Amino acid sequence: MFKKQLHIISGALLLLLIAFGSCKSKYEKLKASNDNAKKYSEAVKYYNKKDYSKALGLFEDLVTLYRGRQGAEDLYYYYAYTNYKLKDYASARYHFKTFADTYPSSPRAEECRFIAAYCFYLDSPIYSLDQENTTKAIEALQLFINLYPKSDRVTEASKLIQNLRDKLERKAYENAKLYLTISDYQAAVIAFNNTLRDYPDTKYAEELDFLTIKAQYEYAKVSSEPKQEERFNQAISYADQFTEKYPSSTYSKQATDLKQSSEQGALKAKRFMAQLSVNPKLAEKVAKKDTTATHPPSIKDRDNQKIPY
Repeated sequence: MFKKQLHIISGALLLLLIAFGSCKSKYEKLKASNDNAKKYSEAVKYYNKKDYSKALGLFEDLVTLYRGRQGAEDLYYYYAYTNYKLKDYASARYHFKTFADTYPSSPRAEECRFIAAYCFYLDSPIYSLDQENTTKAIEALQLFINLYPKSDRVTEASKLIQNLRDKLERKAYENAKLYLTISDYQAAVIAFNNTLRDYPDTKYAEELDFLTIKAQYEYAKVSSEPKQEERFNQAISYADQFTEKYPSSTYSKQATDLKQSSEQGALKAKRFMAQLSVNPKLAEKVAKKDTTATHPPSIKDRDNQKIPY
């Protein structure tokens, strides 16, 4: 009895293996065949069934063969979308752009130009990483808007551009703050000013303006005595501009405190410099000092690193 059951089970397993093998061999045989029309129709069937891996295998065999022939446009359209469905956005954007360039009069050209740009958008990484694809996405989406100003997709393209610009703004903001975190105060002041210049409407403007005061104050503190008065005065100037611009800011008290400390620092530096005029030995000693105290290296060329909080 046991042997009979074992034979039945073994037979069933064998049938399953044969069935599985025949299904696999059917696709492989089709791949190896010269029946291109059959390959095309089956590739479309696989695509419609969302079996994109098998569809891609067949479309890849046909793309070169159909070039310049009837049906090439439809095939290439399917081929581009198959890459897109498989989330191979680098390949997809290339093929969508190639489609739009090859068939500019096609009713699908506008769609393909947009999806090519959208693939750059999908490949745009988080703000803390390199933003090359973000910049390319903005350029591609703007090109789409320029080429198809009356398209129904212009509104969506504009929203995507704004999302990408927000990401670049966030990166500039975080990088500028990182200079302050690592005590590279001069670089921090420059970075804060650059961010405010590049993104004048940024939502971080108030905080950046305040941090500029703080960074300038710290920069003045670590400077050598001959430079301190000038740099403290610059911090005072930033504080006055801040108070005028944001009279009700949550940073007002801190800004006022930094201004007062800067005024004291400037006065102290001025008195010290007065002593130099009557003390040649002290003047000679100060002259040998570096312009600023040693500070950690800047974060230039560190764009690919994640920014710590």
